[in-house]
Amino acid sequence: MSGAASWSFREEDASRIQVILDQLLAEANARTALVVDRAGQMLATAGEQPNFDPVAFASLTAADFSANDQLARMLGEPEFGALFHQGERESLYLADVARRVILVVRFDNRTTLGLVKLRVRSVVERLTVLFTDIFDRRDSQPPPRVEAGFLGEAEDEIDKLFGA
Repeated sequence: MSGAASWSFREEDASRIQVILDQLLAEANARTALVVDRAGQMLATAGEQPNFDPVAFASLTAADFSANDQLARMLGEPEFGALFHQGERESLYLADVARRVILVVRFDNRTTLGLVKLRVRSVVERLTVLFTDIFDRRDSQPPPRVEAGFLGEAEDEIDKLFGA
């Protein structure tokens, strides 16, 4: 599990997210839970391994949520906090978390939309607290500094690699 380029998880963050997602799947009888950031990067998965390209899925999920944010504004709403896509055999329920990530729940006819929505509500609250902590921790840290001499050493190593 990794974060977007501008932030990252600690091991304990990843473990907490995994426990929350696993619990959601058990309680909602859903197939897969995924967490995607608003930039389109897959951050976490739980449950059945999806048989689709996770990179493309994450990008499309972020684009879907972004497009729906625009539709909400056209209707005078600040946002749509959740989206539902119903298929013949599988459906998706997407929920905003901390206005920075998206929780995606993939489910089939073994459960109901009502049960998924009910279980997602408390999970979104728990994930919002967790991600807010992660973002606050990141925002309070000074930017990384390059130690003096590092760039010169790095250039020397690159020269050695390429025979310059």
